[in-house]
Amino acid sequence: MFWILDTRCSMGIENQVSRIENMRIPLTKYGWPQVVIFPVGVLVVMIAILLGTIGFLQPWAIISLEALLTAILVWSLMFFRDPQRCCPSDRNLLLAPADGQVTDIETVEAPPAFLRKQEGGGGAALRVGIFLSIFDTHINRAPCNVKVEKITYRKGKYKNAMNPQSSRVNESNELDMVRTDSPKDRLIVRQISGAIARRIVCDKVEGMELTGGQKFGMIKFGSRTELYVPLHDPATLGSDRHPPVAGAKCLVQIGDKVKAGLTPLVKYEIINNRSLKKIENSQ
Repeated sequence: MFWILDTRCSMGIENQVSRIENMRIPLTKYGWPQVVIFPVGVLVVMIAILLGTIGFLQPWAIISLEALLTAILVWSLMFFRDPQRCCPSDRNLLLAPADGQVTDIETVEAPPAFLRKQEGGGGAALRVGIFLSIFDTHINRAPCNVKVEKITYRKGKYKNAMNPQSSRVNESNELDMVRTDSPKDRLIVRQISGAIARRIVCDKVEGMELTGGQKFGMIKFGSRTELYVPLHDPATLGSDRHPPVAGAKCLVQIGDKVKAGLTPLVKYEIINNRSLKKIENSQ
């Protein structure tokens, strides 16, 4: 009897511990120290206004100020939110590396040097630019299963991140990656500061392997993230040198809203010799 009661108590305690371990504050570790400083600062100001203006300001004015500060407090906590996401496992997909709006999709004829070393590449690359407003989740995620080959931080200006030209002059952090699944393409994810952003965070190091949708950092307060994908030379697709794999098909359009680790940006489509001839004959 006592053994049964003891067993039930132990199981109950284990269940409670398991529940506690599964609970977590949905705020990102990348937000430190601002995730603490900003809310505390707003609370201090709210208390100071409440205690220091009674008798000097009309009640409606005090309520208005407190309401405004409450909205700022909620926003400061929401900015550092870290939502749990179940990322697609399709190895042919490249997922969005950031939340936000697609502002530009361009074929870059002279991509970064890392992509120009791509075996079988045609020299050009697809670039998808995503603008992150101050209301978007700012956590960056890996587009697929990759190995980080190189990380390059560059100081720069703080121009409007909605402008594609900002990637050339703004502060940025570039992660050069290689897919660990076939095709073994080289990819680049570039974190770019904007007019408001002043802090790029990346907690990964060269040589690390990431799974698709895995978090690797964030950009604080309005920014831009770019994904570069090499475009294969049609002459090598489906050849003996390069097995039938494919070109990268863009799945989004300018203006689309995307979510990091959830929204597919690019899909690899299988191309063999027969389908390649059909494409050439149709041109």
